[in-house]
Amino acid sequence: MSSSMLRLLSNICFGGGFVSILASIAIWMLSKEPDAAHGERFGIFVGLWAPTFFALSDRFDRYATSKARSL
Repeated sequence: MSSSMLRLLSNICFGGGFVSILASIAIWMLSKEPDAAHGERFGIFVGLWAPTFFALSDRFDRYATSKARSL
């Protein structure tokens, strides 16, 4: 993969982390099911994706930087 493609993936993952946080809050706030605990659990589940996206973003960025230096 090229360095520019890796940077793009890094940016997408970084944005995905923030979208995950916002989606988690929205799910938790907008859950109107009879069982409120279901919405809370699903919101937490979606919120746990954020650290993964941020870690992937960092890894792609580091790999792109090392690849750009080697050229």
